[in-house]
Amino acid sequence: MLESVGALTGSPWIYAVVGLSVLLDVFLPVLPSGVLVITAATAAAAGTTSVAADAAAGAARQVTEVPSLLALILCAASASVLGDLVAYRLAWRGGERLDRAIARSRRLTSAQERLGAALSRGGGVLVVIARFAPAGRSVVSLGAGASHRDVKEFLPWSAVAGVAWAGYSVGLGYFGAHWLGASWLGTAVSVLALFVAGAFAALLMRRPAAAAAAASAPVAAPTAS
Repeated sequence: MLESVGALTGSPWIYAVVGLSVLLDVFLPVLPSGVLVITAATAAAAGTTSVAADAAAGAARQVTEVPSLLALILCAASASVLGDLVAYRLAWRGGERLDRAIARSRRLTSAQERLGAALSRGGGVLVVIARFAPAGRSVVSLGAGASHRDVKEFLPWSAVAGVAWAGYSVGLGYFGAHWLGASWLGTAVSVLALFVAGAFAALLMRRPAAAAAAASAPVAAPTAS
Protein backbone atom coordinates (compact mmCIF):
# COMPACT_ATOMS: atom_id res chain seq x y z
CA MET A 1 0.00 0.00 0.00
CA LEU A 2 2.89 2.34 0.79
CA GLU A 3 4.15 2.15 -2.78
CA SER A 4 0.66 2.68 -4.23
CA VAL A 5 -0.01 5.72 -2.06
CA GLY A 6 3.51 6.98 -2.69
CA ALA A 7 2.74 7.04 -6.41
CA LEU A 8 -0.20 9.37 -5.70
CA THR A 9 1.61 11.85 -3.48
CA GLY A 10 2.51 14.09 -6.40
CA SER A 11 -1.12 14.34 -7.47
CA PRO A 12 -4.22 15.95 -5.95
CA TRP A 13 -5.87 12.54 -6.33
CA ILE A 14 -4.38 11.53 -2.99
CA TYR A 15 -6.80 13.89 -1.27
CA ALA A 16 -9.75 12.51 -3.25
CA VAL A 17 -8.85 8.92 -2.37
CA VAL A 18 -8.41 9.72 1.32
CA GLY A 19 -11.59 11.82 1.46
CA LEU A 20 -13.71 9.17 -0.27
CA SER A 21 -12.41 6.40 1.98
CA VAL A 22 -13.07 8.38 5.16
CA LEU A 23 -16.50 9.47 3.92
CA LEU A 24 -17.64 5.94 3.12
CA ASP A 25 -16.30 4.11 6.15
CA VAL A 26 -19.21 5.34 8.25
CA PHE A 27 -21.30 2.96 6.13
CA LEU A 28 -18.54 0.41 5.43
CA PRO A 29 -16.40 0.21 8.58
CA VAL A 30 -14.24 -2.45 6.91
CA LEU A 31 -12.63 0.25 4.74
CA PRO A 32 -9.07 0.88 5.98
CA SER A 33 -9.43 4.65 6.01
CA GLY A 34 -7.19 5.09 9.05
CA VAL A 35 -4.48 2.94 7.51
CA LEU A 36 -4.75 4.96 4.30
CA VAL A 37 -4.41 8.28 6.13
CA ILE A 38 -1.37 7.00 8.04
CA THR A 39 0.23 5.66 4.85
CA ALA A 40 -0.34 8.95 3.03
CA ALA A 41 1.17 10.88 5.93
CA THR A 42 4.15 8.49 5.97
CA ALA A 43 4.69 9.05 2.26
CA ALA A 44 4.41 12.81 2.81
CA ALA A 45 7.01 12.65 5.58
CA ALA A 46 9.30 10.65 3.31
CA GLY A 47 8.88 13.24 0.56
CA THR A 48 9.60 16.08 3.00
CA THR A 49 12.82 14.38 4.07
CA SER A 50 13.80 13.81 0.45
CA VAL A 51 13.13 17.43 -0.47
CA ALA A 52 15.21 18.65 2.47
CA ALA A 53 18.08 16.37 1.45
CA ASP A 54 17.96 17.53 -2.16
CA ALA A 55 17.85 21.17 -1.11
CA ALA A 56 20.90 20.66 1.09
CA ALA A 57 22.71 19.07 -1.87
CA GLY A 58 21.81 21.96 -4.13
CA ALA A 59 19.39 19.98 -6.30
CA ALA A 60 16.44 21.81 -7.84
CA ARG A 61 13.20 20.11 -6.85
CA GLN A 62 9.68 21.41 -6.41
CA VAL A 63 8.33 21.12 -2.87
CA THR A 64 4.82 20.95 -4.34
CA GLU A 65 5.44 17.28 -5.13
CA VAL A 66 4.93 16.58 -1.43
CA PRO A 67 1.30 16.58 -0.18
CA SER A 68 0.53 19.11 2.51
CA LEU A 69 0.04 17.50 5.91
CA LEU A 70 -2.34 20.30 6.90
CA ALA A 71 -4.39 19.72 3.75
CA LEU A 72 -4.42 15.99 4.53
CA ILE A 73 -5.79 16.67 8.02
CA LEU A 74 -8.43 19.06 6.70
CA CYS A 75 -9.42 16.61 3.97
CA ALA A 76 -9.79 13.65 6.37
CA ALA A 77 -11.57 15.73 9.04
CA SER A 78 -14.01 17.28 6.55
CA ALA A 79 -14.84 13.89 5.03
CA SER A 80 -15.36 12.48 8.52
CA VAL A 81 -17.85 15.20 9.48
CA LEU A 82 -19.64 14.95 6.14
CA GLY A 83 -19.99 11.18 6.49
CA ASP A 84 -21.31 11.57 10.04
CA LEU A 85 -23.86 14.12 8.87
CA VAL A 86 -25.06 11.92 5.98
CA ALA A 87 -25.48 8.93 8.31
CA TYR A 88 -27.24 11.15 10.86
CA ARG A 89 -29.70 12.46 8.26
CA LEU A 90 -30.40 9.02 6.84
CA ALA A 91 -31.09 7.65 10.31
CA TRP A 92 -33.30 10.66 11.10
CA ARG A 93 -35.48 9.77 8.12
CA GLY A 94 -35.12 6.02 8.57
CA GLY A 95 -38.61 5.50 9.86
CA GLU A 96 -39.99 2.48 11.67
CA ARG A 97 -37.75 -0.04 9.89
CA LEU A 98 -34.59 1.55 11.23
CA ASP A 99 -36.16 1.92 14.69
CA ARG A 100 -36.89 -1.81 14.76
CA ALA A 101 -33.35 -2.62 13.61
CA ILE A 102 -31.89 -0.49 16.41
CA ALA A 103 -34.25 -2.03 18.95
CA ARG A 104 -32.99 -5.51 17.98
CA SER A 105 -29.35 -4.47 18.49
CA ARG A 106 -28.25 -4.24 22.12
CA ARG A 107 -25.13 -2.34 21.05
CA LEU A 108 -27.05 0.28 19.09
CA THR A 109 -29.68 0.66 21.82
CA SER A 110 -27.09 1.07 24.55
CA ALA A 111 -25.07 3.56 22.51
CA GLN A 112 -28.21 5.52 21.67
CA GLU A 113 -29.14 5.79 25.35
CA ARG A 114 -25.67 6.87 26.44
CA LEU A 115 -25.35 9.34 23.56
CA GLY A 116 -28.70 10.92 24.39
CA ALA A 117 -27.73 11.32 28.04
CA ALA A 118 -24.30 12.72 27.15
CA LEU A 119 -25.63 15.27 24.67
CA SER A 120 -28.39 16.33 27.05
CA ARG A 121 -25.77 17.12 29.69
CA GLY A 122 -23.81 19.15 27.14
CA GLY A 123 -20.94 16.67 27.07
CA GLY A 124 -20.51 14.90 23.76
CA VAL A 125 -17.15 13.33 24.60
CA LEU A 126 -18.73 10.01 23.67
CA VAL A 127 -18.86 11.19 20.05
CA VAL A 128 -15.12 11.86 20.11
CA ILE A 129 -14.30 8.53 21.77
CA ALA A 130 -16.51 6.64 19.32
CA ARG A 131 -14.60 8.11 16.36
CA PHE A 132 -11.57 6.05 17.35
CA ALA A 133 -13.45 2.81 18.14
CA PRO A 134 -14.06 0.24 15.38
CA ALA A 135 -17.54 0.95 13.95
CA GLY A 136 -18.12 3.38 16.82
CA ARG A 137 -18.58 6.27 14.45
CA SER A 138 -21.36 4.40 12.64
CA VAL A 139 -23.12 3.46 15.87
CA VAL A 140 -23.07 7.00 17.27
CA SER A 141 -24.01 8.79 14.04
CA LEU A 142 -26.91 6.45 13.35
CA GLY A 143 -27.98 6.53 17.00
CA ALA A 144 -28.01 10.33 17.09
CA GLY A 145 -30.12 10.50 13.96
CA ALA A 146 -32.53 7.73 14.94
CA SER A 147 -33.17 9.34 18.33
CA HIS A 148 -33.72 12.71 16.61
CA ARG A 149 -31.04 14.49 18.59
CA ASP A 150 -30.69 18.18 17.69
CA VAL A 151 -28.05 18.60 14.98
CA LYS A 152 -26.66 21.56 16.95
CA GLU A 153 -25.86 19.14 19.76
CA PHE A 154 -24.29 16.49 17.55
CA LEU A 155 -22.48 18.33 14.74
CA PRO A 156 -19.97 20.36 16.81
CA TRP A 157 -18.83 17.21 18.59
CA SER A 158 -18.60 15.41 15.27
CA ALA A 159 -16.29 18.17 14.05
CA VAL A 160 -14.11 17.88 17.16
CA ALA A 161 -14.00 14.11 16.70
CA GLY A 162 -13.07 14.40 13.03
CA VAL A 163 -10.23 16.84 13.68
CA ALA A 164 -8.92 14.80 16.62
CA TRP A 165 -8.96 11.54 14.66
CA ALA A 166 -7.45 13.06 11.52
CA GLY A 167 -4.74 14.88 13.47
CA TYR A 168 -3.88 11.76 15.44
CA SER A 169 -3.72 9.57 12.33
CA VAL A 170 -1.62 12.01 10.32
CA GLY A 171 0.63 12.58 13.33
CA LEU A 172 1.21 8.86 13.69
CA GLY A 173 2.27 8.53 10.06
CA TYR A 174 4.44 11.64 10.09
CA PHE A 175 6.33 11.02 13.33
CA GLY A 176 6.52 7.29 12.72
CA ALA A 177 8.30 7.97 9.43
CA HIS A 178 10.73 10.38 11.05
CA TRP A 179 11.50 8.12 14.00
CA LEU A 180 11.51 4.72 12.30
CA GLY A 181 11.95 5.65 8.65
CA ALA A 182 9.48 5.68 5.76
CA SER A 183 9.35 1.89 5.61
CA TRP A 184 6.88 -0.86 6.33
CA LEU A 185 8.18 -0.94 9.92
CA GLY A 186 7.34 2.71 10.53
CA THR A 187 3.93 2.31 8.91
CA ALA A 188 3.20 -0.91 10.84
CA VAL A 189 4.07 0.67 14.20
CA SER A 190 1.91 3.71 13.40
CA VAL A 191 -1.03 1.49 12.39
CA LEU A 192 -0.58 -0.54 15.57
CA ALA A 193 -0.78 2.66 17.62
CA LEU A 194 -4.02 3.53 15.83
CA PHE A 195 -5.46 0.09 16.62
CA VAL A 196 -4.43 0.42 20.29
CA ALA A 197 -6.28 3.73 20.49
CA GLY A 198 -9.28 2.08 18.85
CA ALA A 199 -9.25 -0.82 21.32
CA PHE A 200 -9.07 1.59 24.26
CA ALA A 201 -11.93 3.67 22.82
CA ALA A 202 -14.02 0.53 22.32
CA LEU A 203 -13.38 -0.42 25.95
CA LEU A 204 -14.63 2.96 27.11
CA MET A 205 -17.74 2.64 24.93
CA ARG A 206 -18.61 -0.71 26.49
CA ARG A 207 -19.08 0.81 29.90
CA PRO A 208 -22.62 -0.02 31.04
CA ALA A 209 -25.16 2.69 30.44
CA ALA A 210 -26.37 2.22 34.00
CA ALA A 211 -22.94 3.15 35.36
CA ALA A 212 -22.84 6.30 33.27
CA ALA A 213 -26.34 7.25 34.37
CA ALA A 214 -25.51 6.59 38.02
CA ALA A 215 -22.43 8.77 37.79
CA SER A 216 -24.44 11.69 36.41
CA ALA A 217 -27.48 11.27 38.68
CA PRO A 218 -27.85 13.74 41.56
CA VAL A 219 -27.22 12.39 45.04
CA ALA A 220 -30.44 11.99 46.97
CA ALA A 221 -30.69 13.83 50.27
CA PRO A 222 -30.89 11.58 53.34
CA THR A 223 -34.35 11.23 54.83
CA ALA A 224 -35.04 11.82 58.47
CA SER A 225 -35.83 8.70 60.48
